[in-house]
Parts: sequence; C-alpha cells; structure tokens
Amino acid sequence: MRIAETVTFGGSGLDRNAALRRDAEGLGEALARGMVLPIWRGKPLVAGDRLAWVPQDHPVLALGGPAIFLGMDEGLPRFAVDLSGWAPEAGADAPESGFFDQTVQRHPALASDTGFTELRGVMTLLDPRAAELVATAKALVQWHRSHGFCSTCGAGSEMTEGGWQRTCPACGADHFPRTDPVVIMLVTRGNSVLLGRSPGWPEGMYSLLAGFVEPGETIEAAVRREVLEETGVRCGAVSYLASQPWPFPASLMIGARCEATTTEIKIDPLELESALWVSREELVQAFAGRHPVIRPSRKGAIANFILRNWLADRLE
Repeated sequence: MRIAETVTFGGSGLDRNAALRRDAEGLGEALARGMVLPIWRGKPLVAGDRLAWVPQDHPVLALGGPAIFLGMDEGLPRFAVDLSGWAPEAGADAPESGFFDQTVQRHPALASDTGFTELRGVMTLLDPRAAELVATAKALVQWHRSHGFCSTCGAGSEMTEGGWQRTCPACGADHFPRTDPVVIMLVTRGNSVLLGRSPGWPEGMYSLLAGFVEPGETIEAAVRREVLEETGVRCGAVSYLASQPWPFPASLMIGARCEATTTEIKIDPLELESALWVSREELVQAFAGRHPVIRPSRKGAIANFILRNWLADRLE
C-alpha cells in the first residue's frame, strides 16, 4: 500500500539515535538543552492542536520520574517524563473511565492554555513528527509503570539506556520495552466487508476485526484464526496493507486484507457483541453519518484508514 505510512502514528523519520542512549554523559548534556513532554497517567500535555513541551528545569518536573529519551527532532533532543504521582487539586476534573476520557487536568505550574488530555481526542490534529514522538513517549512511560520488577528474580529493576531498558541490580537481567503485535483485517466478500463491535463500545460503533498474534504463529495464520474464532467465517489468501503503532497501551496494529471463502456468521459472544456484512454503499452512508445503525471506527485508527481507502480504491 503506497500511502501506508500516512496513517496516524505512521512515522516521520524520527532520529532515535540509539547510540546516545548508551552515553550517560551525552544524555545529560542532551537533556540540559532539550525539551520534555510531561505525561500524566497516560495523558500527554497538550495546548490546542499541539504537544506542550517544557525545559528540563521546569518546576512541574520536580516530582516526575527519570527522563526518557525519545530521539532527535531536527537536532533538538526530545524527552518524556512521567508525572503520574501528581494529584490534581480537590474540585478538579477526575479522569473518566470507559472508552474515551474527555476530562482535561490542568497543573497550576503550567500555562493556563495547556492540560493533560486523552490522546485519542487529539491524535488526528498532530503533525506526523509530533504523533510519532507522543506515541513513543506514551508507550514507554506505560511500560516503565507496569514493569518495575524483574521478571527473572522479582527484585525492583532500574531504568537504564535513556529509558529503553530496565536492568535488575540483583540478578543482572536486562529487560526491554515490548510491543504487542495485533492483526486487524479487511475481510471482504465481493462488494461487502465484515465488521464487528465489541461489548462496551460506543453505541453503533463498528470496526474491522482484530486480535493478538499468538506465540509460534504467522501473521497470515493469526488473521485466519481470529476471523474464524470471532465470527465463524473462513478466509483464503492474506496480504499485507499497512501498520500502525497504537499506544493504548503499546501495540503494533498490522493491517491485512483477505477474501472470505464463507459468509455465514456465528459470533463468539465473549469476543463480539455483533458482526455483520456491510456493502460499500452502506459504508459510505455510515461515514457520512446517515446510516441508521452503523457508526464507523474512530478517525485516526487504522481501521478507519483502511476502510476509507478501500472505498476510494487506494489499497495498492
């Protein structure tokens, strides 16, 4: 797919400078002249349609964790810091649970036009470089928050390599950030596409089927297995379309297409609430907001990207 990397979080050619991660002195110098993105409980600091960066000596970072090196942005070092220990003042908006948190938390030491904002709400507003930086930052911050202990011996581990590694001081084991591979499938049969919805999604929202790749499994096998398990539909040949880093919390969405060899649907109620075949004409109505039942997947998600380009015949 020639336009694959235009998907949200699709990459901007960020210089990740792996050599600098191993240079403690160089990292210190880079931090002193670089800029830092504060992240609070998974929410980046945002001002309008852009990320809000602060210098490393800004008072808001005093209670934050160690700086994580993201890369070099046109020669400017970029870092992220986890501020999840900060507690908003009484009366401030508390984060909402559910599919999408619309609250914004504002820190008294920061400019009034900035706030910690759910990334899903602003991801399509960011330019490609900002999107790649925030996807990297959010995934790394979450990994450190959930992997503070050595999986070999259970001792507390320490952040090393500029945030790209954790090392256990007790047994010496090294641990590296993980990315979970997920297949997401454009399953077609003639003029129709197979869509499904999971329990808990916003009313009427449908998307492409998706699932995690299992150990010892190829991408092609995962596509066929997931479609069969979730809907009972069998698929033939599988081909690659595009991929998308998805920092919720840290997956790599691998977009594929396949032609169904059967059409009868028998859903797994543990996985899906509903699944149905949707014609191109119906999908056009859904994207226009005129379908009586179907709402499309969120703009910015690879499912939305693939479906729009399928309608426009731009998958080559």
